[in-house]
Amino acid sequence: MASKLKQTQLRRKEQYERKLKNRLALLAERKMEPARMDRDAIVKNLRAQIEAADARLKAIAAIEKRTEDQAKAKADKAAAEKAAREAPAKAAEGGREKKEKAAKAPAEGQEKKEKKEKKKKEEKPE
Repeated sequence: MASKLKQTQLRRKEQYERKLKNRLALLAERKMEPARMDRDAIVKNLRAQIEAADARLKAIAAIEKRTEDQAKAKADKAAAEKAAREAPAKAAEGGREKKEKAAKAPAEGQEKKEKKEKKKKEEKPE
């Protein structure tokens, strides 16, 4: 609905303010007292309309803020879930790397042992 749009409410408020200004100018032109101007039915009605528009604008602002907060919370939650999914994957990858390193280390140690054994065998016949 257009009545729930911020722009519509702003335009309505401006329109009521313009009408109020014109009405007060008309009453001043008629040399009406300010106290009596305040009691004028049209002036009262216009002021009430302006207050109602302000209340609607505040409600719209509150809705926009809540929507923003919800969007931010949703984005944060999605980021946290993504990080949680990546953390176990990284841990699994890290575990694989450790296993690979552990497998390489004994293999390197065996090569050294083999070299030592060859040296010993070569030294003994002499």
